[in-house]
Amino acid sequence: MGAQLPVLVVDAANVVGSRPDGWWRDRHAAAVRLRDSLVPLADDYDVVLVVEGRARRVPPIDGVDVVAAPGSGDDEIVRVARAWIERERRVTVVTADRELRQRVTDLGAEVAGPGTLPYLRDGRR
Repeated sequence: MGAQLPVLVVDAANVVGSRPDGWWRDRHAAAVRLRDSLVPLADDYDVVLVVEGRARRVPPIDGVDVVAAPGSGDDEIVRVARAWIERERRVTVVTADRELRQRVTDLGAEVAGPGTLPYLRDGRR
């Protein structure tokens, strides 16, 4: 991961659920598509994709670290954000979940909605 780039933590379940593309038929494949769409952002961010449930087996790739939540995805996102903030890194969490947005802003993270990602913009042409 890049030296002192800001960190982008992506709530995979929330972002995937924001795109009505049939993701519910294959949650793992949907998470892989999201992961792959994040690669171009790795020039400007250390990208961390937090996955849960059926998407837990999604592997990392160059430019995108993947963290499998052992339980609650939201709790893992908070844990990941906190760890980066403690390392004095600027963190943005991508999610539309209101409670999660509050939890991470309380830690000092910024938040952005799923629509800010190319994954969703590209799917709405």
